[in-house]
Amino acid sequence: MINTKVTLAGVELKNPVMTASGTFGSGAEYGEFVDLNRLGAVVTKGVANVPWPGNPTPRIAEVYGGMLNAIGLQNPGIDVFAGRDIPFLKQFDTRIIVNVCGRTTEDYLEVVERLGEEPVDFLEINISCPNVKEGGIAFGQDPRAVEAITRAVKAKAKQPVIMKLSPNVTDISEMARAAESGGADVVSLINTLTGMKIDINKRTFALANKTGGMSGPAVKPVALRMVYQVACAVKIPVIGMGGIATAEDALEFIMAGATAVSVGTANFFNPYATVEIADGILQYMQQHQVADIKELIGCVR
Repeated sequence: MINTKVTLAGVELKNPVMTASGTFGSGAEYGEFVDLNRLGAVVTKGVANVPWPGNPTPRIAEVYGGMLNAIGLQNPGIDVFAGRDIPFLKQFDTRIIVNVCGRTTEDYLEVVERLGEEPVDFLEINISCPNVKEGGIAFGQDPRAVEAITRAVKAKAKQPVIMKLSPNVTDISEMARAAESGGADVVSLINTLTGMKIDINKRTFALANKTGGMSGPAVKPVALRMVYQVACAVKIPVIGMGGIATAEDALEFIMAGATAVSVGTANFFNPYATVEIADGILQYMQQHQVADIKELIGCVR
């Protein structure tokens, strides 16, 4: 019997494959393609304390090896999310991870406290959001801010806390250690890399926001390196993501030290990607006579 189950902060997932926030809605959009019961977890789109309209359009651009997005975390707010999306996800035998965004510490805490009464399994805190009280620098770009927001969230959270790390820093290991010091149960990485595209015919930026977050296959080598560094630097579990499109990609992250993996941009060009990756990991284990996926986690270290 092959065991694909993994454990994050004492919570068991049937396999290590989950969706990446912002690429899967809250699952309903992919219902005709993906049996959510076959995934380890569904990670929702970012949820704020109030509805966010997002950035002006155009806010998506295709680039070599991936895409840029400057959606701006558009979401309907916690009230609509709790009334509509959580009941939908509870129909399935999969873990629910709610991604939380905010512009101030108080924004985050309002959502975290509200979710304390809801039947969700984890909170993933998006610290790539600009901190309006600190001049717009992202929470995740200053290790003191990372530790402080983590500590504040942990003090209020009823569920295990995943801190989602930004790659737009000099040393992501320092940020991971700061999250661990603040009490994080898990870290996930990477969020998108800041990029830009210019439309030479219109002689203007391809995105109204000028810059956007780059994701897709081209970021995978950078993401893999960062996941390896962080897995070596902290004792808490790591969720790896960034350009994962195949089971081989996912296995690289697992061997680098990730306990679980998130699939993001691949959902846009292959809506079956998550299930194919879960199946592919199982096939690899059968082929190579690996009885337990724990044998693979961090095996290259």
